Amino acid sequence: MGRTTTVLVRGSNQLVIDEAERSLHDALCVVRCLVNKRFLIAGGGAPEIELSRQLGAWSKVLHGMEGYCVRSFAEALEVIPYTLAENAGLNPIAIVTELRNRHAQGEINAGINVRKGQITNILEENVVQPLLVSTSAITLATECVRMILKIDDIVNVR
Repeated sequence: MGRTTTVLVRGSNQLVIDEAERSLHDALCVVRCLVNKRFLIAGGGAPEIELSRQLGAWSKVLHGMEGYCVRSFAEALEVIPYTLAENAGLNPIAIVTELRNRHAQGEINAGINVRKGQITNILEENVVQPLLVSTSAITLATECVRMILKIDDIVNVR
């Protein structure tokens, strides 16, 4: 049987306590993902850039609306490393461009190392994330887009 643990969160004001509680919740969710699926992948935006690159190449083979949709999906994946670079105080445009170039040269583990503030081989730096975190994010985002695309009419309520 599992054990129950109580965590006491204290802070100078309610805002600090709420933020600490959210951070603790996020950390526990990552641990849960790792327990549910025990696979780790490279972090630092490396998988998203590589997936974006491969989908971009595939979109050139497709014609019409399918190619456009796949290309848009590939571009949307680049938001993750862009945001990571931005939050790390780096130049996101330069970082994402360099990431694209490195992945095009075959460095599939090149990712953003926030600690060093540069692009490195993220697996050598032991920057990893649970596979389930990435697959869940992509699945939920895709389902959301599918629901939006199914909307065929909007009714204004006054």
